[in-house]
Amino acid sequence: MPLLEPDPQTLRRTATGNPAHDRVADRRASGTPEPLRGDLIALLGPDKVLHKISDLVRYASDASPYRFVPQVVVVAEDIDDISAVFSYAHGKGRKVVFRAAGTSLNGQAQGEDILVDVRRHWAGIEVLGDGARARIRPGTTVLRANATLARHGRLLGPDPASAIACTLGGVVANNASGMTAGTTRNSYRTLASLTVVLPSGTIVDTAEPDADEELARAEPALCAGLLALKTEIEADPELVARIRAKYEIKNTNGYRLDAFLDGATPVQILRGLMVGSEGTLGFIAETVFDTLPLDRYTSSALLFFPALSAAAAAVPRFNAAGARAVELMDGNTLRASVSVAGVPADWAMLPKETAALLVEFRAPDEAGRQAYERAAAQVLTELDLVAPVASVTNVFTRDAQAIGGYWKARKAFVTAVGGSRPSGTTLITEDFAVPPDRLADACTALLELQSRHGFDAAVAGHAAHGNLHFLLAFDAAKPADVERYAAFMAEFCRLTVQRFDGSLKAEHATGRNIAPFLELEWGPRATELMWRIKETVDPHGILAPRILLDRDPQAHLRGLKTIPEVEALADPCIECGFCEPTCPSGDLTTTPRQRIVLRREMLRQPPGSPVTTELLDSYGYDAVDTCAGDSTCKLACPVGIDTGALMRDFRHRRHSPREEWLAERSARQFKVVERSARLAVAAADRIGDRLAASLTGAARRAVRPDLVPEWLPRLPGAAARTLPATRKVGAAAVYYPACVNRIFGEPDGYRGPSLPQAVVAVSRRAGRPVWIPSDVAGTCCATIWHSKGYERGAAVMANRIVEAAWGWTAGGQLPLVVDASSCTLGLAHQVVPYLTPDNRALHGELTVVDSLVWAAEELLPHLEILRTLGSAVLHPTCSMQHLGDEAQLRRVAEACAREVVVPDDVGCCAFAGDRGMLHRELTESATAKEAAEVTARHFDAHLSANRMCEVGMDHATEGRGYRSALLALERATRPANPSRPSGGTSQR
Repeated sequence: MPLLEPDPQTLRRTATGNPAHDRVADRRASGTPEPLRGDLIALLGPDKVLHKISDLVRYASDASPYRFVPQVVVVAEDIDDISAVFSYAHGKGRKVVFRAAGTSLNGQAQGEDILVDVRRHWAGIEVLGDGARARIRPGTTVLRANATLARHGRLLGPDPASAIACTLGGVVANNASGMTAGTTRNSYRTLASLTVVLPSGTIVDTAEPDADEELARAEPALCAGLLALKTEIEADPELVARIRAKYEIKNTNGYRLDAFLDGATPVQILRGLMVGSEGTLGFIAETVFDTLPLDRYTSSALLFFPALSAAAAAVPRFNAAGARAVELMDGNTLRASVSVAGVPADWAMLPKETAALLVEFRAPDEAGRQAYERAAAQVLTELDLVAPVASVTNVFTRDAQAIGGYWKARKAFVTAVGGSRPSGTTLITEDFAVPPDRLADACTALLELQSRHGFDAAVAGHAAHGNLHFLLAFDAAKPADVERYAAFMAEFCRLTVQRFDGSLKAEHATGRNIAPFLELEWGPRATELMWRIKETVDPHGILAPRILLDRDPQAHLRGLKTIPEVEALADPCIECGFCEPTCPSGDLTTTPRQRIVLRREMLRQPPGSPVTTELLDSYGYDAVDTCAGDSTCKLACPVGIDTGALMRDFRHRRHSPREEWLAERSARQFKVVERSARLAVAAADRIGDRLAASLTGAARRAVRPDLVPEWLPRLPGAAARTLPATRKVGAAAVYYPACVNRIFGEPDGYRGPSLPQAVVAVSRRAGRPVWIPSDVAGTCCATIWHSKGYERGAAVMANRIVEAAWGWTAGGQLPLVVDASSCTLGLAHQVVPYLTPDNRALHGELTVVDSLVWAAEELLPHLEILRTLGSAVLHPTCSMQHLGDEAQLRRVAEACAREVVVPDDVGCCAFAGDRGMLHRELTESATAKEAAEVTARHFDAHLSANRMCEVGMDHATEGRGYRSALLALERATRPANPSRPSGGTSQR
């Protein structure tokens, strides 16, 4: 065992109350039972079968209020794997459920037997022709697909609020629609074709000309059964009329019976049935969508009304005026959204009765936008709007930032409201539709029903389409609360169906919580047809039992998850999964959501639980060690949960007093540490990668892999021993070369000035000279200690650097320019919690500026571009996302290259200072997709803004030579016969 291996039990925490009734049983502590585990490993290989109890628990939760722990998780790589699992399930009588993003709100992504992950290996988009169509794999997020389509002026019809995370496979399987899709732009209407693996293993590509002929040969009983159902439905005029009427408004409850009316052949019927089938009829392996024009000319307004009914009554006017979207938000929603970055703080003071409409018009050209704006202005004259707080304007705007803020608030409905729910409560998200002209009445009836059952719910929705969402919070651990929820649901379903003839699920699909009410909406005749559809396509019932069809009238009360209270930082999490696509460890170990899910299971358990012991044994590596700590999860989370900060706290808890003392001592003696590190890099460069890797490998085994960095191929050599000479007199800014740039030099093969030399040179050329203090050695932004949870070391260095910076900048009179984005973030924000009160006051007087911002805003206007590169690819760092200065990186790059590309799959490289050297597999996993995109073509330059991120991307791309964009700027502005940038000692 390594010398400083942490004790996993230091993270054991016992719940204060009784063990939860839905805790994982002790007998399951060993994970997947035999022979299931051995069978699947033999069938698929060990890398595709997840069987530890920590694996099963982390896959047991999705964005819904339900929780079912699978027996095993299969990570399928291709259709052959899917077919093999189907065959195994047939032979052994097992059940199979698919899971992609896990953003479903009704438990569709949960199973109690074999759960198949169809996200990790199933991403990709191919634009067809001029963009009119796109072939998209099921694990591709809507956001990622639209990013590619945007370059062709196109987008997908479905636009769910969870587009950042939800995948196209789930969108089609649930017929999710969103803000603007309505009944004409959803998957059912815009899906050109799909490839499906049937439960029998038969693969059907509905686009193939001979698809019906092939299906008839392979599945004659299936074809006959579908055609018989079609004949039976068409022979009943009353049923036909009912089916057509049901789909005049948004409806995803049950199977798409209109597929039998719209499709003439078995393949055409099957294509329609698969939409909204929730994984119960087959696996959607590929989709081809008809795309829609990306109308870029937008005008939007957020309009405030005195009551929800008044807002709902205004919806038909905007529909008639041609609005693309009319979104409704009630007072609870508006007030809860103040937790979302950018939302005006005074919304917290809005009266509870207030409601708002987000109205948006989109046109293909300026003339169209002006016409819409005239129509909208006329509607405004007919409305009685209110302005209860100062930030309310009630005017239409073209400002992209303002419009983005409106949509951010609206899309955060579930997460923002859910995040503000009482601790320990489960969140239910309901979704229904009524005829749009009945919306106002439905709002009034819904509010009365909620009040009568004691729910202070939040309401929002796609008002243009009569589609409302509302949230309920209750404690699933309390039987009385569950009974209250059950009584509400029974009355709500009767109200929706009997009074409004509405849809019990408009766009979230049937799921576990509406399956028992399917017959209430559709009646016995249509419901029995749906059971026959299931029996026809999946005669052995291997796929997704009890998710869409369930004869148990209490099924919606089964599996409701308790939410034990965890650390305050993570407790608001509703397990929505928005954080997962941005997480660099998602394809290696765990995601932020899964880290919290695992923690919650520990808190469900009693003291001494063997389940907790097993979870903690895995949690150290799977959750704590392989968290990059970049906190991009905080940016993706609508309520700003920073799971990276939680993992840093867990790292701190695992430290022994001796480790903390050593870390503090290294901070106090950092000048020696810095010099030693630079000498070690120089020595390693001389002895070669192989021997250096061998030496560091031995040290890692002896001490601890999470403490001793591994030497990686293509690490740059040492930086110059001295920094460029500069003068304090006349300086426009203080330049702080980060310690990483004082230790590491430029990439192998680079010929030119060092980064410090380049910053000094371009600043001088722009007439904005910078000064490097002579005593920067031994100082640091404290991120080294902060990222590892060494609080004492972080406090030492944070206070040292702030005191030094305050002196260097003459009490904040000069800006402090920092040449590594992570260090800029550290100095600007992350040092603050570690500062003494006096130093916090000093920090408030500092102006910390990233070198890319300095270049873009202070230097570029005064520089002459003398030469440009043909192409450059950028790697914006996660620190730049936090700082909001990605645009400045692009601006500098565009001055240096004629073509600038940001990869569609760009993300955090997870190098995170030295974490990529502690766990190289983390960076390799995090960068795989971006690296594949980058290496697929030639670029003249590979640019970024942080030395260690550049090292990480070099490692990922096999030495493409990533370097700072400021080096490219220096080259672009270098005079024809420049004097060589000087080294030497900096001058005071």
